[in-house]
Amino acid sequence: MLKEFKEFAVKGNVIDMAVGIIIGVAFGKIISSFVNDILMPPIGLLIGSVDFSGLFLNLSGKPYQSLAAAKEAGAATINYGIFLNTVIDFVIVAFAIFLLVRQINRLKQAPAVSTKDCPYCYSKVPLKATRCPNCTSELKLA
Repeated sequence: MLKEFKEFAVKGNVIDMAVGIIIGVAFGKIISSFVNDILMPPIGLLIGSVDFSGLFLNLSGKPYQSLAAAKEAGAATINYGIFLNTVIDFVIVAFAIFLLVRQINRLKQAPAVSTKDCPYCYSKVPLKATRCPNCTSELKLA
């Protein structure tokens, strides 16, 4: 059983998947930092709040100046600012992954076929050609 597990673990697909997960986690941290440290402060400033992560709805009935103060007091809160940061973070990560996969798929696409082989002399002939330029044989349109 140990031998089978070792064979499974060192197969290319498992290693590729592990590398992909590690890179994905690191990429997620970079995007999270970009959202929280670069993107959200100007957006928060534009809508009148400096930081979305400080937005919360207090359910306890007692007033608190900040989310940290409410948490310290053990008050029940709905932290919609943190949720909003997480949603924006997800959208940016998903969009970045979409662009990456789209570019990879574009690079993988086979080039469009523009020639065919002459059945007589096997030279390359344009698809729309009706006669081979090398051996002058008549060709059928593809």
